[in-house]
Amino acid sequence: MADLQATLDSIYSDILPRIGEGKVADYIPELAKVDPRQFGMAIVTVDGQVFRVGDADIAFSIQSISKVFTLTLALGKVGEGLWKRVGREPSGSAFNSIVQLEHESGIPRNPFINAGAIAVTDVVMAGHAPREAIGELLRFVRYLADDESITIDDKVARSETQTGYRNVALANFMRAYRNLDHPVDHVLGVYFHQCALAMSCEQLARAGLFLAARGSNPMTGHSVVSPKRARRINALMLTCGHYDGSGDFAYHVGLPGKSGVGGGIFAVAPGIASIAVWSPGLNKVGNSQLGAVALEMLAARTGWSVFGD
Repeated sequence: MADLQATLDSIYSDILPRIGEGKVADYIPELAKVDPRQFGMAIVTVDGQVFRVGDADIAFSIQSISKVFTLTLALGKVGEGLWKRVGREPSGSAFNSIVQLEHESGIPRNPFINAGAIAVTDVVMAGHAPREAIGELLRFVRYLADDESITIDDKVARSETQTGYRNVALANFMRAYRNLDHPVDHVLGVYFHQCALAMSCEQLARAGLFLAARGSNPMTGHSVVSPKRARRINALMLTCGHYDGSGDFAYHVGLPGKSGVGGGIFAVAPGIASIAVWSPGLNKVGNSQLGAVALEMLAARTGWSVFGD
C-alpha cells in the first residue's frame, strides 16, 4: 500500500494528455454543461488509508452509481423476495431498452439497467411518500460515507424530470405488467432524485467501502450488510454494472464496478479497497472513457483484478 499514491500519480500522469476524451451525456441538459476536461480518482483501503489524485474532491452527478445504494436498501427491506421483481442476468442491450422489457413481460433483466432500477426504487418506496423515500436514501448515503455534506443536485433532478421520456415509458410499461406498486410519477420523482446525488470521488469511495470489507465499514465500525450480501452485490456489479459494456469492463479491468452517465465509475477490490474515478466524457456505451482506462491501468499495476495478476 505504501506505493499506492505513486501508482495513482503515475496513472494520472499517463491520463493527463488524454483528458477531455469522450462525449458528455448531452441528452440531460444539466450534464451537457459539464466541462469534459476533468479527471479525479480516489482509493480508500480497508485499513482506512485514503489516496487521491486530480479532481477527486469535486462533486459530480453519480447518476446510475446510485443504483448500488438503492439495491442495498431494497435488499434490506425485502431480501431475496426482490428477485421476483427483477432479474440478475446481464442485459446485452442498451440501459434504457424497451424491447427487452416487453419481451420479458415487464420483469427487468437486472437491477442496474434503468427499468430494473426503477423497479428497485418502487420497492424502496414501500410505506413512504416520495419525499420520505428520497430523504431515506440521502441519509443512508451520508451514513455510509460518514459525511453530512452530501446533497442532491436539484437542477440535475429537474433536468432529468423534464427530459426523461424513455424512463417514463419504461415505468408505464412495468406498471401495465403490475410490476410497479406506486404511481409512475411518484416512482420516477424518487428515481430522478437518486440519480442526481452529487458526490466527489473520495465521498463515493468512502460510501462504497463496505462492499470491499465484507459488508462492514472499517472506518466507522458500522455493519451495513452481511458478508454474503456484499459478495452478491459485488457479483451483480461485475456482471451487470456497465450495461452492454459489462463484459468488456470485466475483461479489461476485472473488478466489480458500477458506472454512471455523469462520468463516474465506482469499483471494488474485494478485501483491499474501494475506488472511485470520474471523467465526464463517455464512450459509445455510456461509460466514462478515461475512467475505464484508468481502472484498467490500476488493476494492471496493482494486480487487484479478481481474476488474478
